[in-house]
Amino acid sequence: MPIKKKFQQWKEYSKMSDLGIIVRRKFFNNAFDGALTCAGIVSGIFIIFLADPLKFESQQVLITGFATAAAIGISGLWGAFLSEEAERKKKVMDMKKDMAIVKEENLDLESRREKSKNKKENNSKTIIGKAENFATIVASLVDGGAPVLGSSLPLIPFFFGVSLTLFHFIFSYVILAGLLIYLGVFLGQISGGGRLRYALHLITAGVVTLIVSILLGL
Repeated sequence: MPIKKKFQQWKEYSKMSDLGIIVRRKFFNNAFDGALTCAGIVSGIFIIFLADPLKFESQQVLITGFATAAAIGISGLWGAFLSEEAERKKKVMDMKKDMAIVKEENLDLESRREKSKNKKENNSKTIIGKAENFATIVASLVDGGAPVLGSSLPLIPFFFGVSLTLFHFIFSYVILAGLLIYLGVFLGQISGGGRLRYALHLITAGVVTLIVSILLGL
């Protein structure tokens, strides 16, 4: 099948399954979760670093961060696939039941017309089933990939240098702030306005995470 035709088919499946709304919601929620999870890890290590700068190295931060990112990514992918598959199977079954009821109510129609209708119904069921399967796979990938992205980006500074320095944490927090601002703008675009308000809300969440981590350290 030509690539252009395949993309067109996926586009139709997306419309049929309302995939766009689901993917946007999953991307934001899980990227936000991943970002704050990483913020908690970096903040916890930062507090220990202030008390004892030689206790950790960059490699340890990376291992801890990416292990956590992998765990929440696998959890999101696996859990989302199972839940989405169950929900969409139920949706298809309910639609089949509705079609069966309509079919029973029209048993007195002409035989030729009934056969034509059955053929269209079966074709519709097949397309709906494919659309729901496509939506399940895409939604699961976003559910698993978004938290990995959100929790991995703030770890980039720790690739540079073996020994931890204050600049590692500063640059990590700058990336984290940029990510939260982007997600705020993303929400603002979806809602049709209020980009600054959403960005401030998410930045506030990051600051609260930092404060809670500091209080726990103290």
